[in-house]
Amino acid sequence: MSFRLKAITRDEHLAFVAARPSASHMQVPSWGDVKPDWRAESLGWFDDNDRLVGVGLVLFRPLPKLKRYLAYLPEGPLIDWSAPDLERWLEPMLSHLKAQGAFSVKMGPPVVARRWDAEAVKTAIADPRTRRLRDAEATAHEPGAFDIADRLHRMGWQQTEPGGEDGFAAGQPRYVFQVPFAGKTLAEVRQDFNQQWRRNIKKAEKAGVKVVQGGYEDLPAFHEIYVETAQRDQFVPRPLTYFQRMWTALTAEDPDRMRLYLAHHEGEVLAAATMLTVGEHVWYSYGASTSRKREVQPNNAIQWRMMSDAHELGASVYDLRGITDTLDESNHLLGLLRFKVGTGGQALEYLGEWDFPLNKLLHKALGLYMSRR
Repeated sequence: MSFRLKAITRDEHLAFVAARPSASHMQVPSWGDVKPDWRAESLGWFDDNDRLVGVGLVLFRPLPKLKRYLAYLPEGPLIDWSAPDLERWLEPMLSHLKAQGAFSVKMGPPVVARRWDAEAVKTAIADPRTRRLRDAEATAHEPGAFDIADRLHRMGWQQTEPGGEDGFAAGQPRYVFQVPFAGKTLAEVRQDFNQQWRRNIKKAEKAGVKVVQGGYEDLPAFHEIYVETAQRDQFVPRPLTYFQRMWTALTAEDPDRMRLYLAHHEGEVLAAATMLTVGEHVWYSYGASTSRKREVQPNNAIQWRMMSDAHELGASVYDLRGITDTLDESNHLLGLLRFKVGTGGQALEYLGEWDFPLNKLLHKALGLYMSRR
């Protein structure tokens, strides 16, 4: 028998998430408020005893001039992915979303497939024969993940290929870098940093870099250097209003859901970053830095402060988010990967995002449109 699935309240959704050690920040009710171009709905799976056993935040994006929608569950849903009968979970979801007018469903199972420790990543970068991280020998494999992928294929789900040259997926990153905190003191976390990272933290302290926690009123200062970062690193920046809406929505749900940090030196903001928290999972979300005074190492200083605060909050993992899969020296994102590897953490490959075309014609048309953007 399938689980019973229905729309649930925000409070029911939030209570379920709060009872779990970890859930994506894109699977909390307030994330729907961050995305005003999408209509959000909280879904709940109920067992035969009418107990809530799974939830999902689904975002509906309308097709122009049609009452048909792309339904998207970023880094979700929050269900038992190890269950041998995944159909019992996913089939009622597809039926519900089809009845809501969805022509295609996209989801990102929060399932890790492979892990590479810092040494394995450094070895892969140094080997000119290894062009992509996915081709390097993994430190650990999660055999259950490949079984899940096989079952999804058999059910008709289609795996989205990893993104273009930089390895980022079209939606959420398939490859991320995380620093495990569970069972470690803060001193042990720092001891795992490479020599350069430890030296840079000391250099920032000696130079007088001060990292402070900011508020809503400091978002314009963050955004100013974020735009500078976007120009330097070749990406399109989000407007200030996005971060103001994000702050208002997330902190209304939980005062600690989003934090802002700023690294000051001699009265000038040199770096800033946002941090998100759900349960024991903490993310470095958006970062920004100016090209001035880089020698005082504000980026290492701000990350160390955020890690210290995350550890104090009881985090079991500090997530540095997306990394490039491409290890070519010409890739401008390789420097960011080297920076993250210096923390001594590990690279993870998730199962990636999966599509289920409920209307194959409209799904194909969307695919053509996205490929030409």
